[in-house]
Amino acid sequence: MLSPSYPQRAPRGTAGALRAWQQEALDQFFEQNKRDFLVAATPGAGKTTFALTVARELRHRGEIDRIVVVCPTEHLKTQWADAAARVSIRLDPEFSNQSPYLARHYHGAVVTYAQVAVKSSVHRKLVADARTLVILDEVHHGGDALSWGDAIRDAYSVATRRLLLSGTPFRSDDAPIPFVEYLPDEQGLRTSVTDYNYGYGRALEDGVVRPVLFHVYSGHMKWRTKMGDELEAFLGQDNTKDVTSQAWRTALDPEGEWMPAVLRSADLRLTEIRHHVPDAGGLVIATDQTNARAYARMLKEITGQPATIVLSDEAEASRRIEQFSESTSRWMVAVRMVSEGVDVPRLAVGVYATSSSTPLFFAQAIGRFVRARRKGEAASVFLPQVPVLMELAHEMEKQRDHVLDRGEKDADGLDDSLLDAAEREEKASDELMEEEFSFQSLGSVAHFDSVVFDGKQFGQLATPGTEEELEFIGLPGLLEPEHVHDLLMQRQARQSRHRSEREKREQESGGVGSLPEPLHRTLKEQRQLLNSLVGVYANQTGDPHGTVHAWLRRTCGGPPVAQATVAQLQARIDVLRKRVRR
Repeated sequence: MLSPSYPQRAPRGTAGALRAWQQEALDQFFEQNKRDFLVAATPGAGKTTFALTVARELRHRGEIDRIVVVCPTEHLKTQWADAAARVSIRLDPEFSNQSPYLARHYHGAVVTYAQVAVKSSVHRKLVADARTLVILDEVHHGGDALSWGDAIRDAYSVATRRLLLSGTPFRSDDAPIPFVEYLPDEQGLRTSVTDYNYGYGRALEDGVVRPVLFHVYSGHMKWRTKMGDELEAFLGQDNTKDVTSQAWRTALDPEGEWMPAVLRSADLRLTEIRHHVPDAGGLVIATDQTNARAYARMLKEITGQPATIVLSDEAEASRRIEQFSESTSRWMVAVRMVSEGVDVPRLAVGVYATSSSTPLFFAQAIGRFVRARRKGEAASVFLPQVPVLMELAHEMEKQRDHVLDRGEKDADGLDDSLLDAAEREEKASDELMEEEFSFQSLGSVAHFDSVVFDGKQFGQLATPGTEEELEFIGLPGLLEPEHVHDLLMQRQARQSRHRSEREKREQESGGVGSLPEPLHRTLKEQRQLLNSLVGVYANQTGDPHGTVHAWLRRTCGGPPVAQATVAQLQARIDVLRKRVRR
């Protein structure tokens, strides 16, 4: 039986009652009365409030005297301490290995996993000196490295209670996460056991998180390899792993046309949302510092306003995040600061401009945009048309337990060992200078591909800035989840009508023979568009690009692409548009 003091509302200092899931999890925590309790809840659901409610109740019952929170980054130490202070729990975010003494006026401390790994004996003494609740925030970090897991196990094995929190999919490798229970599944593989799970699907139904629309962009890419060969490919077609990687890298190159086009479209989407949510902000997630600075310059040219740049998790970066969170400025560009717990609730538009592709990093990144503040808010994330990202976007609601014994890769073929690189500044210029000179981007052009929502795709290939793309950029800024699917179906139909009307106008203006106004006004752009459509059609038919180009020459006449006129290129584009649309 629960004591009469069992809380039915949030701790003093917070507003309103606990959310339904928080109350359910709280019920189970005290009913099961386990030493270790694992809660997996989608980002933005309110894990911090839940954990502090548990801590406050345990202190009120006299079961614990001290609270220790372990989190992934320095930035989050202050964030946890501030949240705890609002419910009258005093945590020291400055506790250090060099001065390992907790002042009497503190109820506990906030430390990082890395800090514990450096000197676990200090943290073991902190816990052993009093009856302690240890809150392991984003506990999957306990499996990041064998030394980290050993240190956490050594430091906190003597804790009175341990509350384990996670908001993202666990890693899948051979390193057990300390204090997590594992049981064999049907295949005999050891799989983590979650005591309470609150996934994105249910959180969306409850209105706790926003619906996420993924605006997907493909396009034609051209680059030169270190051997001097010039290659080209359509981003999103069925390429080899190496070609996909190089095409993806070409798309993200600030010198190309792909990123400026996508950033312009993302800013248009942000403007539409700000009509309804005036303080809505956007976040570009960059691969490295060089690209981050270049993207910030692009955004200033597009918007006329400077973008906030966040390059690391140092104190200055934390201050910039806080300032952006409290302001109404439009854009922030970040490299690392998208990991768990970075809380900027007004973020509504994201641009995934990083080469990181692990399920864990993807979940962390998308988690920055799902926190709901008011009824009807929706989030938009702009993605490159890369197969691994498309799979992750389609499976937004899929839960992945921590499975041991699988070896290097999950059954889904996604290599989680890339996580370390994904969470660091991946390309320090001095270390990768030689590699930078071995690859050269020669050009890129962006095309709107589709919108992914609830595992389904809507829309057709379109050029940025056209009415066909604007049907999906101009979606209302406030959308109820149950209405999103119907609205996307309507916009897809309107996109088709816009395209038919444009083609009719082109035919009435004289057809191919009398040189109708082309969709793009230069030969270069016409060739890029034609090559993009060839890539799509080749992907559909399985034919090589050269075969498709030869068929177009036989069908439409004219010389090879390099010598073709605007009218000849337009004729081939028109033929392919009809084929691709089927």
